[in-house]
Amino acid sequence: MNIACVLLIISLSLITYTFLGYPLLLLIWAKLVSRPISRGIYRPRVAIVIVVYNGEQFIQQKIQSCLGQDYPGNRLRVLVVSDGSNDNTCKIVRSYDNEFVTLLAMNERRGKAACLNDAVAACDEDVLILTDARQVLHPCAVSNLVDNFLDTQIGAASGQLVFDREGITDFGESLDAYWRYEKFVRQLESAIHSSVGVTGAIYALRRSNFREIPVDTVLDDVLIPMNVVTQGKRVIFEKQAMAFDRPSQFAAQERTRKIRTLAGNFQLILKNPQFLLPWRNPIALQFISHKLMRLLAPVALAGAFISNAFLIGEGLFYVVLQIMQIAAYAMAACGFFWKRAEQILPVKLAMGFFSLNWFVVLGFLEFLSNRNAHLWKADRTVSSEPGSST
Repeated sequence: MNIACVLLIISLSLITYTFLGYPLLLLIWAKLVSRPISRGIYRPRVAIVIVVYNGEQFIQQKIQSCLGQDYPGNRLRVLVVSDGSNDNTCKIVRSYDNEFVTLLAMNERRGKAACLNDAVAACDEDVLILTDARQVLHPCAVSNLVDNFLDTQIGAASGQLVFDREGITDFGESLDAYWRYEKFVRQLESAIHSSVGVTGAIYALRRSNFREIPVDTVLDDVLIPMNVVTQGKRVIFEKQAMAFDRPSQFAAQERTRKIRTLAGNFQLILKNPQFLLPWRNPIALQFISHKLMRLLAPVALAGAFISNAFLIGEGLFYVVLQIMQIAAYAMAACGFFWKRAEQILPVKLAMGFFSLNWFVVLGFLEFLSNRNAHLWKADRTVSSEPGSST
C-alpha cells in the first residue's frame, strides 16, 4: 500500500467520522448509557445577565421579555452590562424605574469576556442566566432552565435557539438545517454526560461554578461550560428553554460571524490543551470529536482530493471516487455562481458543507492575524447563534 493510498484512507475516515460516525456513535452510546436528571420545581434567586454593545435597537424588547418571565418577580433581577456603548443603550436601561433592572456601565469597550467577569462579581444570586441582547426569550425559558438545578450534579444548562422561518432565504434554510444537526448532536452529548459548549443566546450557570475567564476569550460560551465540566459537574441541553432569532439571510452575514467563531475555536484549544486530556476532562472524546476534528476537516478534504489524484491510474474505483469529489465541488460552485441552482437540495447541502469548511481556513487565518477578535461589532441586522462553535 503506497503513501497516497494511506493518506486517502486516513482523510476519508476522518471526514466520515467527524460528520457521520460521531453522531452515530453518540446515538448508540445514548441508547445504551443515558444519565437521567433529577429535575423538579426549583425557584432560587436568579440574575439574567445581558452584555451589550450599542444595542439601542433591541435592548428594550429584550428587557421586556426578561421581565415577562413566568418566574417569581421578587426572585428575578435583570443586569444589563454595557460594554462601552456610545448610543442610547444606557439611557434606555436607566429609564426603567425598577429595582429589579440594574445597569453596569463600562466606560470603555473591553469585550464580552471582561464584562462577564465583572457581571458575575456583581451578582450574589444562586443561578445566572446568560443571554445575548438581541434574542427574545420564551416566557418559560428561565423556569425551564432553572428547574434542572434541583439536581446538584448540574452546573450549567443550555437552552436552544429557535429560528423564525418567516421570509427565510435559501441560504437561511441551509443554515437552519445545519443548526438542527448541531442541536441533535448536543442533545445526545447531554444525555451521555455533557454537551460541548452551550447556546450563547441563552444558558444558565450555577454561580458557584463560574471561573473567571481571560479577557481576550472569544468563545465564552464554550470555555465557561468546559470549566464547569472539569469541576466534575454536568452541562446539559434543555430544549424547552427557547430564545427566538432569525438566521443569517445571506452568506456574507454568516461568513463574518463564523470566521470569528472558528478563530475562537483555535484560540480555545491552544490556550486550554487540558480539554484534550481524558484524565483532566471527562468528556475529552466528545471535545476532540466535536471541536478538534471539525478544525481538521479542511485538511482531510484537501488530502482526499490530492491523494485520490495520484491514484487515478490504479483502477476504476479511484476514477469514480475522484469524479464524485469533483461533482460535489462543482455543485457547490454552481450554487454560488447561479442563484437558481441554490434551490436544489443537493446543491444547497454542498454549498453549506464546503462553505463551513472554507470558513475554518479563514478562521485559522483570522486567529493568526487578529488579536482583537474578542471585541464585537454592534449587530444591527440578524445573525445566527453568536459565539457558538462549529
